[in-house]
Amino acid sequence: MAERSRSNQENFELSEDEVSPEHLDSQVQKAQEQLMSLKRQQEVIERQKRELEEMSRRQDQLHVGQADMVEKLTRAMVVIEREEFETQRRAEMLRGVRESFGLHLQYFETLDLKGFEGQDLTRELTRALSALDDARSDYTRTIPRIGSPEMSNADLAEDLGQTGYGHGGLPNDFLYWLKAGLAFTLPLVIIGAIICILLISKA
Repeated sequence: MAERSRSNQENFELSEDEVSPEHLDSQVQKAQEQLMSLKRQQEVIERQKRELEEMSRRQDQLHVGQADMVEKLTRAMVVIEREEFETQRRAEMLRGVRESFGLHLQYFETLDLKGFEGQDLTRELTRALSALDDARSDYTRTIPRIGSPEMSNADLAEDLGQTGYGHGGLPNDFLYWLKAGLAFTLPLVIIGAIICILLISKA
């Protein structure tokens, strides 16, 4: 029993080389080097962790922004397509209005009743008044649809009051009335004169 205890004691005892200052310094230095290596590894791991966290944050930011932009762009595309359709429809409507107004304008710019007399004047006058009614009807119906800021409803009403004939009446220009009166009464005067001549010749 004593021999076993003595043997264990010998096993736990360090040799002189192992307890020498040089050996201890070497062990301390190795321990410090290992500690420094572990610190460097820890720094590398922490840096990698921060990089992974930053990458994850940026990916989350990308996914959120991507979903938001997809939703916004999808809604915008629907609005743009609807606006494009409305713009094309409005362009076609304006093209038709321009052509219609152009025909009316061309007719009135070239209208001249000076070379007509009698029945021809009556017929051309009736035709001109009918064209005037058509032009005014197109104008009053179309201008509000155009919605031009240069022509408000008040301006339209004022314009119609100045250039139109109210509720279907005729322009109140005296010369115009004189010509119209002569045109309508001249055939009656001629017919009356013929009847008078026939009666006198029979008598």
